[in-house]
Amino acid sequence: MPLPTAARRDALRALLRKADLDGLLVTDLVNVRYLTGFTGSNAALLLSAVDDAASRFGTDGRYTSQAATEVPDLPPVIERSTAVALASRATGRIGFESDAVTVDAHAALVSAAEGATLERAPGLVQRLRVIKDDTELAALRRACAVADTALTDLIAEGGIRPGRTEREVALDLETRMRALGADGPSFESIVAAGAHSAIPHHSPTEAVLQAGDLLKLDFGALVAGYHSDMTRTLVLGPPADWQRELYELVHAAQAAGVEAVAAGTATSAVDAASRDVIADAGRGPEFVHGLGHGVGLEIHEAPALSATSADVLAAGMAVTVEPGVYLAGLGGVRIEDTLVVRGAGPAELLTGFPKELQEV
Repeated sequence: MPLPTAARRDALRALLRKADLDGLLVTDLVNVRYLTGFTGSNAALLLSAVDDAASRFGTDGRYTSQAATEVPDLPPVIERSTAVALASRATGRIGFESDAVTVDAHAALVSAAEGATLERAPGLVQRLRVIKDDTELAALRRACAVADTALTDLIAEGGIRPGRTEREVALDLETRMRALGADGPSFESIVAAGAHSAIPHHSPTEAVLQAGDLLKLDFGALVAGYHSDMTRTLVLGPPADWQRELYELVHAAQAAGVEAVAAGTATSAVDAASRDVIADAGRGPEFVHGLGHGVGLEIHEAPALSATSADVLAAGMAVTVEPGVYLAGLGGVRIEDTLVVRGAGPAELLTGFPKELQEV
């Protein structure tokens, strides 16, 4: 499916005109990719508020052929100092991504932009990225399907068992995702066994999985630049009573959060739907993070699902719902799904691995 980058640039032009800007200098590589399809490591875009003919895409000589293939519809500028080269061609009131430009880089841009006035314009592209188009949703669905299959196969083939280390399980899981077509993992996979499962963002170690352990796996697949994100907590063998009780509490909280995901709902209200279940059980202080976040070209992006967020859900947003309860020194449970907000009815669930407590 061709990337609708021209349509995205047109949508951004509407925002530029509302902001009374003649153009936008885009230097955040994620935003450049969203607007052009370019996947290299050095690029910038000078987007004219008028049209593509007046815009310029910049990269350096290493990517001349790649740029011609990935960005055939924009006039190229091939310079090592790409953003500075584009700034020198700018005229009028030009916005720049002040949330992504260092102080030193800003000084260089101002010096180069003799024919333009640079104005702070943070977050304009992110306002578009928060609503996923059909191409993005297709990539997210593929990424989630890869992660689902990798975990299913890992368990079916005995890859999670006492005697293996956290690092071995993480490597096995990531290798399977690559074999299924992922470009790589979405982030460093979290494999946390036993007491480590009570650490929300534990990095895998040489700790050996043991019978009776809770095992928390937080991982995702990267497909076409888009990230999936899923957490499942398993138990190695029959669960103890406290493990089953803790799991059922988080399961209920996660279900309440998923049910609350709907267009027009404040993200703080979604957070509360899950958090209240945990707080009512007396475990509120042990749910130590926000309920979730947006996901797309970045693993963490807008909107935020937290008690302090002012965001409101809208159709086309992709978000996670991931409550957790962590008992220090004992173990913890987190359950996470990636979902897409629909215009009406329940959200679309992209992560399909079962959420009932799995004994392996």
